[in-house]
Amino acid sequence: MRGDAAPRRLVVLRHGETTHNAAGIWQGQLDSPLSERGVGQAEAAARALASFAPVRVVASDLARARVTGETVARVDGIPVTTDERFREIHAGDWQGLTGDEVRASYPEDMDRLLRGEDFKRGGHGESVADVAARCRAGVEALLEDLGPGECAIIATHGVAGRALAADLVGMDQQTSWKALGGLGNCHWAELVEGRAGWRIQTWNQSAATAMARDEALA
Repeated sequence: MRGDAAPRRLVVLRHGETTHNAAGIWQGQLDSPLSERGVGQAEAAARALASFAPVRVVASDLARARVTGETVARVDGIPVTTDERFREIHAGDWQGLTGDEVRASYPEDMDRLLRGEDFKRGGHGESVADVAARCRAGVEALLEDLGPGECAIIATHGVAGRALAADLVGMDQQTSWKALGGLGNCHWAELVEGRAGWRIQTWNQSAATAMARDEALA
């Protein structure tokens, strides 16, 4: 960015709770609908994110992220598009299994996962590096049309959102896994562009934390 230009912002938003989230099932790129709680989370996030004055929403084409993004766009009266590059990690044969089932069938892989190692999930799925690369390509396309001082919201997923944020700020993925933790349902990260590149302004924010912050500043 130019030194005299207003900084651009990206809000990386994880989707609301799904029926699979509630059941502890590995979703990956399976489609599952928002739960009733997830719908409420999306509506609350939409109201809170209006303070960012976003100009557009780009969402993963998987239903849980797409509906979350559409909810935000509807409240703010802004355009929404989908981009499959912001999909969640493909978890291979783990998709559709509970966490206990994955642990029972893939104990060595689960140990690798808990150590923060990166590898293709479920035998034939994606690695986090794969996800970061395609998400970064999606962001570069988005930034082509994002002007100085403008904010865009990316409605995506837990692993994809963290991988993208880490890639934008030049943090290696294992460090991000250790340092950042996962985004909760309908939680977001705010990234701000500076002269030296992107930085993470806030991490794992939600409608509830935004409300508490505003009350503290009132």
